[in-house]
Amino acid sequence: MPHRRIEDLLRELAPQVLAVLARRYGQFDAAEDAVQEALLAAALQWPDEGVPGNPRSWLLTVAGRRLVDEFRSESSRRRREADDALLDVPTQPSEQDDTLTLLFLCCHPSVSPPSQLALTLRAVGGLSTREIASAFLVPEATMAQRISRAKSKIKSSGLPFEMPPPAERAERLNVVRQVLYLIFNEGYTTSGGAELQRADLTAEAIRLTRMLRQVMPGDGETAGLLALMLLTDARRPARCDPQGALVPLDEQDRSLWNADFVAEGVALVSATLGRGPLGPYQLQAAIAALHDEAGTAEQTDWPQILALYEVLEKIMPGPVVRLNKAVALARARGPLAGLAALGELDGDERMAGNHRLEAVRAHLLELAGEPAAAHTAYLKAARMTASVPEQRYLTMRAALTASEH
Repeated sequence: MPHRRIEDLLRELAPQVLAVLARRYGQFDAAEDAVQEALLAAALQWPDEGVPGNPRSWLLTVAGRRLVDEFRSESSRRRREADDALLDVPTQPSEQDDTLTLLFLCCHPSVSPPSQLALTLRAVGGLSTREIASAFLVPEATMAQRISRAKSKIKSSGLPFEMPPPAERAERLNVVRQVLYLIFNEGYTTSGGAELQRADLTAEAIRLTRMLRQVMPGDGETAGLLALMLLTDARRPARCDPQGALVPLDEQDRSLWNADFVAEGVALVSATLGRGPLGPYQLQAAIAALHDEAGTAEQTDWPQILALYEVLEKIMPGPVVRLNKAVALARARGPLAGLAALGELDGDERMAGNHRLEAVRAHLLELAGEPAAAHTAYLKAARMTASVPEQRYLTMRAALTASEH
């Protein structure tokens, strides 16, 4: 099996193995360390020796033994518990999926919100510390400390590994949804590397969000989040050409979009929008539905999208929403209007390292008939992103604008 497929398999299995060990032993921090060691052992052995017939069982056994060794080193009491635990490590582990329980554990209110997000992206999303640090625009060492503190907090709190009662679920729900959305976004557009998207992460985010909706069936925002993921992921088959180059939304072959995902997403939006408190995920899903229901790029209802972004900005103000609103403004009222809106973001420190601001600026300058300025902005955006496909696309656009002036 190629190295990349092994990496994808390990990412998929890691949260499942961690959930089983955390439930069985009640030692989240030790279980997380043991799983990381088992993943390292697999990454070193499987490429040469082959993937075992039951990779989940292999990881569970290796990680369980690491835990036993750790317990044995602590005290005689731990030694006796570990001996009993070792006998309990099954060759064919239970297929019970505790990933959602693990998600709620990581989002316990005793852990600070930034640490909740970081720990959950590591434990449930399978993201590396570097990837998480990149998503939050902080140094990797800072993120490693944040994850370590969160693990220590859960250890000291003695929290049981079980799904919280309904009232507590509601308290943690905002962070749970945010984590799932971040996992999805990292899969839909990776923060770095040679590939534009990672289907394993988007699929896992959708799977977990479906599970969450089963647990919280009456929550409109959870339904909105699922709809947003489905409507966005529906376009994934058309986002790259056969050579792997990025294809922007307006140029995509819409016949390649996943019609089942579009239909399910639109149905969720129709069933929930306006029937309860209006939240940001529902609004973003409604925007995505307008894109997906348009037969061609020219048929997109940009005035309606702009109106929805104006509502979204009131509910969830922030630079990313304002950036997307500027795009809608440009499409509805012309590129100069969009560029004027972008100017308001230039002083926002949160966007200082974000290549998308410069990429949008370049696109709007190109539409406004200013190829020289667009060329400069495209090159600046290309230098700011760690995604190779995005770098190539932005560099290509820069070259095209250079030929126009």
